[in-house]
Amino acid sequence: MNSKFSLDKSFRKIFPTALMAVGVAVFAALIATRQNIVNLVALLYCCIMSAVILLSLIIKKKVYAPMIYGYAASSLGIILFHTVWGADAGFGAFISDKAEGWSSAANALFTGEGSFLTRLGGNLLLALPVIITLWGLFFVTKKRCGKTGLKAFFSFALSVLLMGASVFSVLFGNHRTKPVTERLWDGHDDYLNKVDKVKSDNPNVLFILMDDMGYGDTSLNGAIYDTPNMDSIGENGLNFTNFYSSYSVCSPARFATLTGRYPYRGYADNVIYPTVQTTGNFAQTRVYNSFEMGNNVDGMLGDEITVAEVFQNAGYATGAFGKWHLGDYGEYLPTNQGFDYFYGSHHVNDMYAFYHVSEENGEYEIVHGNDEMRDENGKKDQSMLTEWIHGEITEWITDVVTNSDDPFFAYYATPWPHGPVFAGDDFDGTSGMGTYVDCLTEFDTYLGELFNTLEELGVLEDTIIIFTSDNGPALEGSVGDLRGGKYLAYEGGQKVPFMIRWDNNGGLFKKGETRSESATSVDFFPTLIEMCGITVEGEENTLPSDRVIDGVSMLPVIKNDTPVHTEENPILHMKREDIKAIQYTVTTESVKEREEYKAYDYAVLNENEYITFKYFDKIQNDNSAFWDKNRKNWLHILSDDYQENYNRTTVYPTISDEMHEKLDSIQKGITENRRGIIK
Repeated sequence: MNSKFSLDKSFRKIFPTALMAVGVAVFAALIATRQNIVNLVALLYCCIMSAVILLSLIIKKKVYAPMIYGYAASSLGIILFHTVWGADAGFGAFISDKAEGWSSAANALFTGEGSFLTRLGGNLLLALPVIITLWGLFFVTKKRCGKTGLKAFFSFALSVLLMGASVFSVLFGNHRTKPVTERLWDGHDDYLNKVDKVKSDNPNVLFILMDDMGYGDTSLNGAIYDTPNMDSIGENGLNFTNFYSSYSVCSPARFATLTGRYPYRGYADNVIYPTVQTTGNFAQTRVYNSFEMGNNVDGMLGDEITVAEVFQNAGYATGAFGKWHLGDYGEYLPTNQGFDYFYGSHHVNDMYAFYHVSEENGEYEIVHGNDEMRDENGKKDQSMLTEWIHGEITEWITDVVTNSDDPFFAYYATPWPHGPVFAGDDFDGTSGMGTYVDCLTEFDTYLGELFNTLEELGVLEDTIIIFTSDNGPALEGSVGDLRGGKYLAYEGGQKVPFMIRWDNNGGLFKKGETRSESATSVDFFPTLIEMCGITVEGEENTLPSDRVIDGVSMLPVIKNDTPVHTEENPILHMKREDIKAIQYTVTTESVKEREEYKAYDYAVLNENEYITFKYFDKIQNDNSAFWDKNRKNWLHILSDDYQENYNRTTVYPTISDEMHEKLDSIQKGITENRRGIIK
């Protein structure tokens, strides 16, 4: 009896108080850290506490006040957190997937940032069911409330409602908050305000970005099917045989392409998921970014300077078409990142939610919803995507050329051939090689029509056409004879097609030539600024001074195949926040002059003016049969071993050591100054 009494007394005094202390600690941690991941912990704590309260009623026939206090403390922290630091006025993702397109500051009470009062009002309304239920439970358990049976009934009913409201808050609440990182708005605004206006005869830019298209997926690079219109870019311009995406997966590669910076600098070092309301894929959508990206970042931060913003401020008409995949609200939207107009999807075609929007000034309307992308049996059907996107970009370019004197910058980011692949009715089944090739054949055909439109409008010769892919292929597609594929730092994951055409290039290059020296997608930012003559207060080739721009202009490669990624500017191959490999080109003479290598008479040193080294610190094996094995301290010479078959560390040990030290030094610098801020 004494033991039972002691346990009962401990439960009544210690256990509820301990639970309350946890709730208070969660409140304090949430306010102190401002991290959305702690907000999720607070929400889960409330769910657990609601279950504990219900169990306490069932087992002990009463509710202990400290439990209610702990729940209240955590809830208060959640309300304060979203009121002070919320990215929305209160409802946020709860309604943002509606066809009306609640998406910008024009709807301050709903998803615009609003003011402190609108956020307070919105979050209190969202929390109202919990507030009423919690207060009712406290009132009933502390007051007599009539007969004992009636009190027990109300207590039980309110406890069940509290549990339901808690789960509802997790599944349907607003989890979008402001980033917790040093912002670069001052430098962003200062640089863009100083960009000079260009002349109306400046070259146009058509930037074509494929999705998961492998190096060997164009017939110009050895595909066993024909891609004549893609090939025409290289045949009438330049074809690069050693061009790399700056990341081996979608969102980070797009960040690098648009900013000239490695994605780690913007917390964008993995796939960005939707934040819009969905319960079926809850963990993959509305909470994933908080875990994967960190610091409450939900996309490409608005204070990054994009190449689109530079061209927009220079007087270009800017449009984006197809796949965005860099955020779906507020500062992350494409028309808040330098584009006048966007048509396409904020997300990826294998994600939910997936729909097409028409967007201007951060305000979008869903024009093709999920239901339109399903067949009569309810199965996914995205066979109209190429036709829809082609129609939009063609209409936009025609309107700009016909009705204004502004040059245009068109970013054509097709969702193909990212899986699941689809082809339109006129192309499905026509290649004899499956839907993947049917899809690429359709895209190639429409691309030819777009080129015809440019020619009819009289602007083809004055348009810089760039063609590349965000990374290598996943389940289908060709890397040629390279090693690896998507999401790996091997050649097959990051070496991608790259062609550039500019008929009126002023002698910059001759059509039909090939370039073999390395370049990467962070180079697009400085390269396009130089090619298009963008100036800042009259100065050419001026880059932002408040942040690191990782890319370098590839004009020397374009002009005469002179290396730009030397030891001073290595190419980084990253996965998440880790540098897996670095790569740079040196003169063979500099290797042969080293005392330790003077006796070497290898063909690679005698037959090449330059050689390219690639060093892996540690990378997983691409052979799934030996998945538990890693390649450590591996040195490749890509000049004669682009398949990455042989480790040359034992042959060139001092070069291997130097590259290892350089990798560590760059990694340390990135870790200490993640955003690459120059002070």
